[in-house]
Amino acid sequence: MIRVLLVDDQRLVRAGLRMLCDSAPDVETVGEASNGHEAVRAVDEHRPDVVLMDLRMPGMDGTTATGRILARHRNARIVVVTTFDDDEHLYGALSAGAYGFLLKDSAPEDLLDAVRRAAAGEPPFSPTVLRRVVGRATERHRATVPTTLPPLTPRERDVLVLLAQGHGNADIAHLLHLGVTTVKTHVGSLLAKTGTDNRVRLALLAHAAGLL
Repeated sequence: MIRVLLVDDQRLVRAGLRMLCDSAPDVETVGEASNGHEAVRAVDEHRPDVVLMDLRMPGMDGTTATGRILARHRNARIVVVTTFDDDEHLYGALSAGAYGFLLKDSAPEDLLDAVRRAAAGEPPFSPTVLRRVVGRATERHRATVPTTLPPLTPRERDVLVLLAQGHGNADIAHLLHLGVTTVKTHVGSLLAKTGTDNRVRLALLAHAAGLL
């Protein structure tokens, strides 16, 4: 069971997120918070697997709360769920250590998928947000990002392209008619072959190499 903490200053939003999370057989809402101060205390109390964090809240905002939570619980997986996707909010949250970033207009099934991905160690990003992160990183570090990839099998290349487009393992498995375990094996092989340590860096390499 994936234990989730909901952090949002709007009671109606929290109620909707709770209904969605509790409708899934493998997800359980263990607590709620309406601001950053409450969020820090709630993580201390409940030790959730995943925190769904709003950004704009009174008292202490989500970015500050993210940094304080991670200072106390370095392995906490905080996924931002917000209306605002401007650079200030996006990169501020990522700099604070947010594990993923979703927009509130995401489909309900995408949010549940993000919770599962975060719990499984797979940082979730809305596809539009991932493209912006990768695009900005490519521009800032163009000279140091390799533009060629090590030899890949055709299937590894297929997986890499879909990963760089923002798809999770379950989506990739469905699109390529593979098992999720097989996709995880391919992702692990891609990480090893490229010498990278996370999916965002793999996506960056795919963009720099011209696969998209």
